[in-house]
Amino acid sequence: MTDKKFEREVEEAFEAPAKALEKSVDFVKDEERTLISKRPFQHAEEYWQTLGPGLTTGAADDDPSGIATYSQSGAKYGLQLIWLSLYTYPFMAVVQEMCARIGLVSGQGLAANIRKHYSASALYFATALLFFANTLNIAADLGAMAAASRLLVPGISIGLFVIIFAALSLGLQIFTTYARYAKYLKYLTFALLSYVVVAFMVHLDWLEVLHRTLVPSITFSGDQIFLICGVLGTTISPYLFFWQTSQEVEEDILRGETTVAARRAHATPEVLKNMRTDVWSGMAFSNLVAFFIMAACAGTLFAHGMTNIATADQAALALKPFGEFAYLLFALGIIGTGMLALPVFAGSTAYALSESFGWRYGLYRKLKEAYAFYGVIIVSMLIGIFANFMRLDPIQALIYAAVANGVIAPVILFFVVRLAGSKRVMGQYASGRLASLVGWVTIIAMSVSGIAAIATLF
Repeated sequence: MTDKKFEREVEEAFEAPAKALEKSVDFVKDEERTLISKRPFQHAEEYWQTLGPGLTTGAADDDPSGIATYSQSGAKYGLQLIWLSLYTYPFMAVVQEMCARIGLVSGQGLAANIRKHYSASALYFATALLFFANTLNIAADLGAMAAASRLLVPGISIGLFVIIFAALSLGLQIFTTYARYAKYLKYLTFALLSYVVVAFMVHLDWLEVLHRTLVPSITFSGDQIFLICGVLGTTISPYLFFWQTSQEVEEDILRGETTVAARRAHATPEVLKNMRTDVWSGMAFSNLVAFFIMAACAGTLFAHGMTNIATADQAALALKPFGEFAYLLFALGIIGTGMLALPVFAGSTAYALSESFGWRYGLYRKLKEAYAFYGVIIVSMLIGIFANFMRLDPIQALIYAAVANGVIAPVILFFVVRLAGSKRVMGQYASGRLASLVGWVTIIAMSVSGIAAIATLF
């Protein structure tokens, strides 16, 4: 072997590992770039996976009653009350987080906890108020869904539409799970994003919008006080307290934690962290929609002198910039949120009554396994149908339903704040001083607005 050939072989021997190492480094860099490029999507997917009862509760909060109340405030007062969409957010989120925490930590629904830690008379009083408010909401939402649908199909009577929607909702609640069909119905609520588009199409003065959002303004007129109570009631609603708590429990049951002890054991810091993300995200979506409904109506209806919404077609005019699609978008928004909200109204009543009297309950159960629970849902829907044949004004009923929620909410909130802050009930997960303070401020504010709203009627 010559010296040159030997040197070449030595060089190749040393070059081979170097080339291999270089390829490995390049491979690692390529993989790293791939991982970095995927990271935002992975984070988004992980975030989406954490969303559950909080998101559906937030979506259901923008029900037809909410749409009507927010629309009326924007039409009647322009941007003056838009600050409510910002300032109600932390109060709403803290309250709903309390409810979710009660459900996760205690392993039981809100009514079951009230029954356990307070007198039976207190529980029955709270449940009776809930039944009244929810039944009124069911009737109002069915009427609004029917009125919105009639804009698209004038040949069908409102009464027939009411029966169709009630039967469809009952069928879905009885024969399938809420979680299964809610994930599809949620897409209909995207029609509400049309209000976002309108708000940017009508050339609002966004500096004024920002100023009105940050700086509260009230004229203290009777009509405005009544409407403020309605906004508070449709945003921070009693039915959401019971629903959120029970849905957290039901999620645990569906994961196989069928005993109270097993559900309590599942309440880890990680689970509570994910719950907070879910709740605060859902409430943010709810209030953001409220903000843009008010802004859109201020820029369309209020700007053109239509300061009082009396019919569904007048409410739909807020989406007039969409031309011939305005009625379609309005109807889809009302129907989508209504179909999401009806099971929440009827279900929260059924959960409360079932827990009060010790009946078997749960939307995960079949009809034959929980006759009394589903019986409450059916009765609530039948009353809602009957009310619509008593010449119920759909738009006015929606606003009065919101005000009824505002009047009743402080009573239910008292139990929520007390339970969430109790070391005996919640242990290490009891509310801190700040959360408790926010809860009590919410009770005081809603009590004052409720009393003032009642006073305006006399």
